[in-house]
Amino acid sequence: MSILIENASLVTMTEGNRVMEKAYLIIEDDKITALGCGQPPAGNYTKRIDASDHLVLPGFVNTHTHAAMTLLRGYADDLPLKEWLETKIWPLEDKLSAEDVYWGSMLAIVEMIKSGTTCFADMYFFVDQTARAVEESGLRAVLARGMVGVGPQAEKALEESQALVKEWSGRGQGRISFMLGPHAPYTCPPEYLQRVMRLAEELQVGLHIHIAETRGECENIKQAYGRTPVAHLEHLGLFNLPVLGAHCVHLTEEEIDILARHNVGVAHNPESNMKLASGIAPVPPMLQAGIAVGLGTDGASSNNNLDMLQEMRSCALLHKVNHFDPTVLPAYQALEMATVNGARALRLNCVGTLAEGQKADIILVSLKEAHMIPRYDLIANLVYAAQAADVQTVIVNGKIIMENREIKTFDEAEVLRQAQQTARRLVGREG
Repeated sequence: MSILIENASLVTMTEGNRVMEKAYLIIEDDKITALGCGQPPAGNYTKRIDASDHLVLPGFVNTHTHAAMTLLRGYADDLPLKEWLETKIWPLEDKLSAEDVYWGSMLAIVEMIKSGTTCFADMYFFVDQTARAVEESGLRAVLARGMVGVGPQAEKALEESQALVKEWSGRGQGRISFMLGPHAPYTCPPEYLQRVMRLAEELQVGLHIHIAETRGECENIKQAYGRTPVAHLEHLGLFNLPVLGAHCVHLTEEEIDILARHNVGVAHNPESNMKLASGIAPVPPMLQAGIAVGLGTDGASSNNNLDMLQEMRSCALLHKVNHFDPTVLPAYQALEMATVNGARALRLNCVGTLAEGQKADIILVSLKEAHMIPRYDLIANLVYAAQAADVQTVIVNGKIIMENREIKTFDEAEVLRQAQQTARRLVGREG
């Protein structure tokens, strides 16, 4: 299939803060084959999309979430992380079935598609059901089975992870890939992390792990092992593998240097960190050190949405006020975090930019609404003013999965109905 997008305001994320006007982009099968300004080449295109009054850019990369936790949205708000997890979230998660996780994942996918996310990194359980949802929906994902080394599921998590990687890697026309998901250094003792690392080397995959999310976690790790969380993981040799570190809120300068030296990708989750009062990650210093810092929403139970446009805005504003400096983290840098940096953090070199040979993961954002006018700076408009409803068309791997706000690959109404029924049943089981 060949698609021509024409008359676009095009942001490639390869040439700095630049918008190409009256631009075109050509997709053949799953890849971008040409782009430029002016009149597009003549051709027998299967589909032509007139992108007048639209911003065309790479789809957003959500570097950290727990997709099926959409089912827990609003269930346990306004609690500190430890109490939130131990008294509310984990007990309800114990009641989730595989089918529940499928519908929760599909609900997340509806929300992500409709707010411009084309790729997400996920850590959860019943991961085969999340993979099934990804395969059916057309999104791209890097999945991980959450692994807790101190609980009764520790051995099962290792076995399931190995089976998942072997069965699902490369499915969905190559859209599905895997990492291993040791939950955190405080739930995975050194001996268990060593086993996870050996399995990752055997399977040739990276690791997705929560790091330094709260002060309490950092204090406990230092008390137990005599080192900060990042220094502890470096000592274990964890960073000899490709690693995606979620949160990284409480870091010393030495820890930032360690992450940079080992090319660790970081998933910054500003709204979740604010809602759980975990703290403010040192993002500007990490970016200055050359770390690939992407943006993540975390799960919808601690955010409470999966809207990357909102996450970009929150990210930029949070760091400005934290540094008392309006020049910190400008709009284009926030957009980099949501696109090209996120792809780098996930080691996905084929997405995050618009260029010849890249996978065609593309979104079209309307510029017609009142909040997008006037158009002095389209990138600033996108980061500071755009809303999820402005995302009109989503293309992943060269396939249109949403057009004019209508999802093409599955029945959105049925997903909403099933998810609502599942949530009611879960709460009804309590007691």
